[in-house]
Amino acid sequence: MIRRDRVVPPLVALAAFLAGWQLLVLVGGYATFILPGPLVVGERFVVAWTDGTMAPHAITTLAEIGFGFIGGAPAGMLTGYVMARSRLVNRVLSPYLVAAQAVPILALAPLIALWFGSGLFAHSVIVALIVFFPVVISTLVAVHGVDRRLLEMARSYRVTRGQRLRMVELPAALPGILGGLRIGVTLAVVGAIVAEWTGGETGLGVLINLARYSFKIPLMFAALLTIALIGVALYSVVLLVERRYAIPAA
Repeated sequence: MIRRDRVVPPLVALAAFLAGWQLLVLVGGYATFILPGPLVVGERFVVAWTDGTMAPHAITTLAEIGFGFIGGAPAGMLTGYVMARSRLVNRVLSPYLVAAQAVPILALAPLIALWFGSGLFAHSVIVALIVFFPVVISTLVAVHGVDRRLLEMARSYRVTRGQRLRMVELPAALPGILGGLRIGVTLAVVGAIVAEWTGGETGLGVLINLARYSFKIPLMFAALLTIALIGVALYSVVLLVERRYAIPAA
């Protein structure tokens, strides 16, 4: 059952935001091609979904997010676990991971497009790269934070390494890992849009550029709204996984 205290405050905040936005447009007298009001954006959003404008772009972006997340998140979890359990691997990889993270993805995206083209695979690679680092760090910290008494108890029972991972380390580290996945899945949306700005024929990032260049600002806002809804939906999926396993949400 949906709790009212969880639903009402966000709805009130949303209503206040929309009212303030509409008031700003009315008081400022902004033209639609500069700042459309929420009613105009809402109408264009509905039209874009009903006339087939939005769906192909949203499907492409979702595919890039999905493939990139599936590639980047497991690799990040595996790397984070190995780094947590091997001091040598941690010392070797840490400087390179930090250096790679310090390079903006906007700087890497054109290079990846040059190597792999501007299709689904190249865009998924960019998404995977942007997801990889936060998942590595969250997994590393979570595994490091596993209570040593649990590990000592597991050793006393002479469990195998696989059993220790499955029965002790993974359950204890899961809250931290899922926290990293929550960050990663929202960054995956950002990575997909950045990737589409480097080239491509479809995608919400492409649609934003097309709308901007043709001064169809309500359509651009409708695409931004779609991106926001995708991000919220994916974040909520990870949150549901946390609640499914009775893990307190941050």
